[in-house]
Amino acid sequence: MNLNENASRAEYARRMNRVLNYIEQHLDQPLELAQLADVANFSRFHFHRIFAAWMGETLGDYARRRRLEKAAFLLSCGACTSVLDAALATGFGSGEAFARAFKQKFGCTPSEWRNSTPERLAAQAVAIGQHSNPDQVHRNSGQAGGPPFSEDGGSLHHNGASAMEVNLIDLPAARVAYQRRIGAYGPGIGAFWRGTMAPWMQSHGLMNNTCFGVGYDDPSITPADKCRYDACVQVAEDFQPGQQADIMTLPGGRYAVARFQGPTPKIHEAWMWLTREWLPSSSLQCDDRPCFERFDATTGMDPQTGIFTCDICIPVRAL
Repeated sequence: MNLNENASRAEYARRMNRVLNYIEQHLDQPLELAQLADVANFSRFHFHRIFAAWMGETLGDYARRRRLEKAAFLLSCGACTSVLDAALATGFGSGEAFARAFKQKFGCTPSEWRNSTPERLAAQAVAIGQHSNPDQVHRNSGQAGGPPFSEDGGSLHHNGASAMEVNLIDLPAARVAYQRRIGAYGPGIGAFWRGTMAPWMQSHGLMNNTCFGVGYDDPSITPADKCRYDACVQVAEDFQPGQQADIMTLPGGRYAVARFQGPTPKIHEAWMWLTREWLPSSSLQCDDRPCFERFDATTGMDPQTGIFTCDICIPVRAL
């Protein structure tokens, strides 16, 4: 692939990512094809074909899938007080239509899905233990009991694991340049950082800036080949990313922040403990801002020991 072809593909990716971001921010509203074509700056007449070719599913199928996946997440983490709230938050006009679509996709009613969250998360934990994966992240909250919580932080233990201190911090919004990967979570994410994001950062003098890894999807809900991950680096207000990357703002606000320090195969255990045990005991719940890992590009990984250091950041609000 020559330079012109690379530049053209990068520009397509930038435009399509803008559309995906727009859809994600407006799942509770009608989504018109003409409006989305304008977001991408593509021909209205051809946009539906471009989207289907790029994403492997039609625009209507994609929006419907994301609405149902978002609803499943909201029900899992207790972010909606009723099934109707979940329906309205994801663009369904009635609880009946939502319930039918939900059962068709997940094989159970929304209420059954919400009530089975502890068992589903326990099964995920077993699967993770059997198939350890250094980059796999499961980010749904559960309902199982957990240790006491202190707003000032505290040493929290899980099955003899190392203590993790969890603090509530008001983080500022962060302007970041990002490149997106769509595909299964796992070793491919590390390869994406090493082979794609890090060389780009180095060429733009960004290796000393704070990095963020944002995984948007729960792989127990979203098909592996549809999972979205953004490799991000914080940039100044006047930074222009060129053709390979795009710009967005990670929202600020209150986050539960825990420092992870250990071999990368263990980070999934930290995520599971935080979301399955600590969060339900904290009188807090996830909101719909993305979770992320925050780390320093030059010191995050110790090449001698293989120890990775990052902050796990979970957006929270009161129950």
